[in-house]
Amino acid sequence: MQKFLPILRSRRERRLAKQRNSSNRARGVLLGAGMIFSLVLAAVIIFGAFAYADVTCELPSVEILPRLLNPPNGLLLEPTRIYDRTGTQLLFTFSPEQNTTRRYIPVNKQNPQHIPSNLIEAVVAVADPQFWSHAGYTIQEYDNPEQHPTIAQKLVGQLILYNEEPSLRRAIRERILAAQITAQFGRTQIMEWYLNSAHFGNYAFGVEAASQLYFGKAAEQLTLAESAILAATSETPALNPLDAPQVALQRGREVVYILNGLGIVSNEDTVIALAETPKIQSAPLSPPNPAPAFVNMVLSQLDSQIPRDRLELGGLNIITTLDYDLQIQSACVTEVYAARMAGDTESENDCASAGLLPSLPPAITLADSSASALILNPNNGQVLALVGETVQAQETPLVTAHSSGSSLDAFVYLTGFTRGLSPASLTWDVPSDGIIQNFDGEFHGPVRLRVALANDYQVPVETLKTQMGIENVTSIASSFGINLSEQVSMLQLAGAYGVFGNQGVYFGQNIDDEFSPSAVLRVESADHSVLLDWTLPQAKPVLTPALAYLMTHVLSDETARWPSLGRSNALEIGRPAGVKMGQTIDGLDAWVVGYTPSYVVVTWTGVHGGENETVSPRFPAVLWNALMQLASGDSPADGWTAPQGVSVVTVCDPSGMLPTRECPNLVSEVFLNGSEPIQADNLYREFGVNSETGLLATVFTTPELIENGVYLLVPESARDWALSAGLEIPPTSYDAIQAPSVNPTANITAPKLFAEVSEVVKIIGTASGENFDYYRVQVGKGLNPTEWIQLGSDAIAPVESGVLAEWDTKGLSGLYAIQLLVVRSDQIVNTAVIQVTIK
Repeated sequence: MQKFLPILRSRRERRLAKQRNSSNRARGVLLGAGMIFSLVLAAVIIFGAFAYADVTCELPSVEILPRLLNPPNGLLLEPTRIYDRTGTQLLFTFSPEQNTTRRYIPVNKQNPQHIPSNLIEAVVAVADPQFWSHAGYTIQEYDNPEQHPTIAQKLVGQLILYNEEPSLRRAIRERILAAQITAQFGRTQIMEWYLNSAHFGNYAFGVEAASQLYFGKAAEQLTLAESAILAATSETPALNPLDAPQVALQRGREVVYILNGLGIVSNEDTVIALAETPKIQSAPLSPPNPAPAFVNMVLSQLDSQIPRDRLELGGLNIITTLDYDLQIQSACVTEVYAARMAGDTESENDCASAGLLPSLPPAITLADSSASALILNPNNGQVLALVGETVQAQETPLVTAHSSGSSLDAFVYLTGFTRGLSPASLTWDVPSDGIIQNFDGEFHGPVRLRVALANDYQVPVETLKTQMGIENVTSIASSFGINLSEQVSMLQLAGAYGVFGNQGVYFGQNIDDEFSPSAVLRVESADHSVLLDWTLPQAKPVLTPALAYLMTHVLSDETARWPSLGRSNALEIGRPAGVKMGQTIDGLDAWVVGYTPSYVVVTWTGVHGGENETVSPRFPAVLWNALMQLASGDSPADGWTAPQGVSVVTVCDPSGMLPTRECPNLVSEVFLNGSEPIQADNLYREFGVNSETGLLATVFTTPELIENGVYLLVPESARDWALSAGLEIPPTSYDAIQAPSVNPTANITAPKLFAEVSEVVKIIGTASGENFDYYRVQVGKGLNPTEWIQLGSDAIAPVESGVLAEWDTKGLSGLYAIQLLVVRSDQIVNTAVIQVTIK
């Protein structure tokens, strides 16, 4: 037994050691898990702290609600109003009745004018059944931030957090604030605020406005059936009794059933309510709006700045850029113009400005036509007047984009000007393989780009577009806010062309990520705090002043437009004005956009294709003329001064190159410095023609038969057009060459006629005879040279079969004539001529 004791002791010690190790490992695992849990907990706490700090960062004060809603000076008790630029002329009010203050009705029944309990019960039933029991918010619908499931949350979302984008963060902030207003102001106050600010459709905010609008009675007089209808309408204002009467009645009945099901309304009262058919008032007459299309533009531009729901809610004054008097007169002129187009002269409005309208194109009536117009100040990018599409003397609030047609062709030419071309550059308006046709159905041959642009010629612009590349033209146009692949609006055209008249600078505002002219000056709350200020325009350089001047110089060239419009046309207004006409191939749209240093006027006229009606720019030119004169008034007739970087050069028309003796017409043209022409005109050339053969004369043609004339050199691609147009073009063949008779005292014996020569050529012959004074040897290029170069000086010593002169032909090639002139003392001149080829 003794011998087993050491073994047993050893086993016991190993077992105890194993237990100690297991215990230590367990304690280590527990310690590690505790540390990890502590770290995770700390991270959660820290994260939660940061998240809470982020959610509550700059959390608005709930004290804004009494300022907004409590009478007598609650900001939202005044509807939002839109004014002209002076802030005195009212254009529009977000209210069923123009320029009225909203009435605030309390919940307290002891007040003679109070919100009836049946309306409160109906609103609670449909909007927030747990209103009287919960803390002002619910944790439901966190995943749908656009929903406001409690009345307190609706108030917060509409009045406090309206400018925050829907998100989880906003949803949490909304619930925090809803809990705060419930705890601080109580549920009764929240209900009163809600029912006095809720939207019931047609800009009726608050129960009193809705009750008067739809039922013609005060809110305290509402029946259960009427209250149920208003409760349903407050949830979906578009389904109101005026715009959807049957739906509104049915939804009201559904609310009555709900109230009965909740035990709020007795069976007897339910039967009475369901049997009632509330009498709905007729829609009130819309108050006059002097600028309906302009108001729509204002609201469209504000959509990216202030939510429309907040604008409609009230308490704001919108000061616009509108010139009220100019708007009134512009609308009247446009209405008269539209009536005359449609052949209706009896319904014309009586306004003095209509007398500015020139006569319309004769014997044309466009019964199915419409017109619109816009006036802009390019120096600040502010819209001064906007007339919506006017049909037969009736203005509508619509201003839509239309097919641009050729109104944007200026940007094709501008692309050329940026790449070395100029208004003087030559283009050929002749038939080609394509199907492009000019609007006048004619071709005009060689013209300067100036003339092609001014007269809206389509063949040259398509040629230039191909040369420049459509991608480059698109890039240039996009810098002006123009998308060539889309329809264009008057606002876009006005802003873009205003750049040309304003030294290449675009003034406006960044609106919804696009630079554009503005219709808004500022937005103020009823307490005069400023929410938006666009009084000072932003400036966006688009072109160099030199390029802008080049384009303006072309577009303001009245004489350049005469080929298509004639003298004294509607685009001439007695002051400098850059003007671009535009029209579509189908003849359904026509534009005129023109500018002075102070104004841009855009006019559009369209037809709907009835009875084969088409419209040309001559129609909107009439309206443009009147509106530009109206806007300009008696202001000085200022023009534009050439900036640095522009030069004026006299050139040959139409080649745009330096003048020559043969050039029939000289004009002054403008160029960017460095792009002036350096070559002489090569479009016109003088030719000698044998009057008997009709062939080009040569040096061997008898002088008496040669008739000299200046001809237009036509490329082969334009030859057919030239012949059809009756242009006199030079012959292409020369006279037959016959060796002349030899004069014994004036002849050239070497080189031989038609010899090939090179290097230094010795010219051998005779220059002598009776009365010899001197001789001269000269050379000229071609069969009938127009220019001669003298070899050496006049020689006074006669030569008999000797060297007359030496001619170094290095660097020359082709056909040349060598001419000997022997001058005698009696002024008789004998000549001898040969032709040689320099190889």
